[in-house]
Amino acid sequence: MPKTGPFEEHTDQYEQWFEEHQNAYQSELTALRRLLPDPGFGVEIGVGSARFAVPLGIQVGIDPAERMLEHARARGIDIVRGVAEALPFSDRTFDTALIVTTICFVDDVQRTLAEAERVLAPGGSLVMGYIDKDSPVGQVYLERKEDHPFYHAAEFVSTEELLAALEDAGFGTFDFVQTIYHLPDEICGLDPVEEGYGDGSFVVIRATR
Repeated sequence: MPKTGPFEEHTDQYEQWFEEHQNAYQSELTALRRLLPDPGFGVEIGVGSARFAVPLGIQVGIDPAERMLEHARARGIDIVRGVAEALPFSDRTFDTALIVTTICFVDDVQRTLAEAERVLAPGGSLVMGYIDKDSPVGQVYLERKEDHPFYHAAEFVSTEELLAALEDAGFGTFDFVQTIYHLPDEICGLDPVEEGYGDGSFVVIRATR
């Protein structure tokens, strides 16, 4: 069952987070842009309120949370209600698939990645942004997740775990960048975007089909 409860109940709080944490938000967008190719025809899996899809030029979004999709529609995204493990799209439909801060909420990571691979055209890219549970700040998130309105339902993953799952799903070429080295309330200005992973709590992987 998709973990939609927190996102249906606390949509306004979700939206407010982006307004109150512009430095963290813009740092994440900068990291995603570093690896996001010209998206061509793109889909965001777990689009939420389209806070990432719109500035990154993604046209289509799918999400199980109806209240979040209302915001995405208002922001001009072509929305579909559904889950990551059963994408209602034909094979080889998209040039780019985007998954941002969503992989920790899906019911089946392996099925989600297999579906992303299925809907990508040959040579297409999956770009994923996520909280790396093995990073220093990721460990703090893990310790505090039970008291968080959204992350209490999350199952954080490590980069090594995701790499193994991506390879099993048929992806073969990987690039990494990282950012967010402090808790969002403590960030003054933009956090740097650096290659690799292990230090920044927000990691971006580009995986090529």
